[in-house]
Amino acid sequence: MTASMVSVCTSASKAATRGAGPSAYPSFASYVRARQPVLLRTARSLTANPSDAEDLLQTALTKTYVAWDRIEDHRALDGYVRRALLNTRTSQWRKRKVDEFACDELPEPEAVPAGDPAEQQALHDAMWRAIMKLPARQRAMVVLRYYEDLSEAQTAEVLGVSIGTVKSAVSRALGKLREDPELTPVR
Repeated sequence: MTASMVSVCTSASKAATRGAGPSAYPSFASYVRARQPVLLRTARSLTANPSDAEDLLQTALTKTYVAWDRIEDHRALDGYVRRALLNTRTSQWRKRKVDEFACDELPEPEAVPAGDPAEQQALHDAMWRAIMKLPARQRAMVVLRYYEDLSEAQTAEVLGVSIGTVKSAVSRALGKLREDPELTPVR
């Protein structure tokens, strides 16, 4: 290491611990009381959930407590705890539970019996004949709402009417379609 790097590192650590002499934290409890809010902010920046941040900080502080007697420079405690926070969070991320499991056979969806194409076409034709019996305004609203899949607001905008008008007209049109004798066998 060069002399300039040593002086920069030493001055940086002195600046970070200004006012914190070698006996600033005579015990682990005094360190936690003094630094917990700052360390909790760091933990919150690593997790989205505040409860998870508190758990993360507790785990990092436990690791720090176990190593308390081995830490020679107590001016570097914040860096030690921050590194413990980061390492713990990384370990948690790596150990996350996987909800997907490999299996021997792929589950197949139950086959839905396909209807007779002739019956489906007959139903389609009957529905269009019933829709064509509706007044032009109701027919336009039903087609826009259910065939074009527009919302009530979009249908109202296209036709230049209010949303309430669309709701009432579509309701009356569906009532007429329910009463149509050609669609009775479908029900």
